[in-house]
Amino acid sequence: MSIAARVGDTPDDSYWEHQLFRLIEQLCHEPVEVQERCSAALPSRVRLFLLQFWQRWAHKGQIPDDGDWRVWLIMAGRGFGKTRAGAEWVSEVARSDGNARIALVGATAEDVHKVMITGQSGLQAVARQGERLQYLPSHGLLRFASGALAHVYSAECFEKLRGPEHSHAWCDELGKWNNADGCWDNLMLGLRLGERQRVLVTTTPRQMRLLHRLKKEDGVVVCGGGTARNHNLPDDFVMTVKALYEGTRWGRQELDGELIEDIEGALWSRDLIERQRLAGAPGLPRPEMTRIVIGVDPPVSAHGDACGIVAVGSGADGKAYVLADHSVSGVSPEQWARAVAGAVEAWGADRVVAEDNQGGNMVESTLRAADLAMPVKRVHASRGKSARAEPVAALYEARRAFHVGAFPELEDQMCGLISGGGYDGPGRSPDRADALVWSMTELMLGKAARMPRVSVL
Repeated sequence: MSIAARVGDTPDDSYWEHQLFRLIEQLCHEPVEVQERCSAALPSRVRLFLLQFWQRWAHKGQIPDDGDWRVWLIMAGRGFGKTRAGAEWVSEVARSDGNARIALVGATAEDVHKVMITGQSGLQAVARQGERLQYLPSHGLLRFASGALAHVYSAECFEKLRGPEHSHAWCDELGKWNNADGCWDNLMLGLRLGERQRVLVTTTPRQMRLLHRLKKEDGVVVCGGGTARNHNLPDDFVMTVKALYEGTRWGRQELDGELIEDIEGALWSRDLIERQRLAGAPGLPRPEMTRIVIGVDPPVSAHGDACGIVAVGSGADGKAYVLADHSVSGVSPEQWARAVAGAVEAWGADRVVAEDNQGGNMVESTLRAADLAMPVKRVHASRGKSARAEPVAALYEARRAFHVGAFPELEDQMCGLISGGGYDGPGRSPDRADALVWSMTELMLGKAARMPRVSVL
């Protein structure tokens, strides 16, 4: 018997309510395609009825924290369900408090209208059966059945928030706002109605001062996640966007919901690395390689330190290409040596360049013990890591070094190396970035490279 036949068209009866609850519990554990087919099979009145039980369908990131917060910041990737979470939260506020005065703030008034109110996951779409919403676009006003009111505002006309008082606010896509600080400050100064004022912010991460400021303030609860967190998205869509963008700055920001920062004075910026990334669909052919070198930065100890292992090739076009990051963490000397041997075999590398500062002959002996039958060049670091990295960073500026794919952990370390000395990236040491520097130096800056000196104007 079909689901439609099982639940009938009159879900008000307590028996059918019980059956519907059972179906909800079962469907939450089914694949997305099964959920979609079952939902499509239900009569429209039944689907409206099910809207009343949002918290049974929502994933954890869409449910407000029970704690004493003033601002709930959902900073997440596209498709996470931010808009649905915002609309459901505002609806519940209005439902429980007929005196609520709610500010709906978007980048533009059109965004508030098309996304927050009339959109597919907006306030009108999530209204329960029997709830009447009166929307007056010309007045920028939404009246709920309880008597609660929501007013439309935009960041582009943020001065209109100077004066009006509110008890709650929903701010959507904060990362797109112009005049973000002024708009936010005007909103907060007017947030003084009721006993417990609260604001929900739903946004994809962006590099902006206000988001960094909010993350550090007291009374702010931050949650989020990636696109894949929403199990209601089609599997094909998730697989496609991950294949295209996973690991890139755009993918980490728009899909994974990460707020990626550029560090002042860093040798590499995120934009520079993105510019030098070979973009395209999976399987994009690599340039023909004339040499491939494995750079190695051995760990000081096996207790949490990583062994940087990075494969870099020089192309027939005279440019360098980062091919892979084979780095390993928290392993014994034998294990990291075998990881180096595996990288050599995988890429057919013709040389290993390894730093010997932490043991001299020990590094070469360890690699030999792993049956690494190929030239091992030991290099000694006479300068600091940042000083060694500066001429390699210049190769990127001069468009002579590229990344074939995305290497998030390596790139985070590269963007943590500070010009003039210092490191402000993940981990205790930029081991992956150091391995990159050794291999790049061997291929492009050493005597064997015989390349003209790089200058950046």
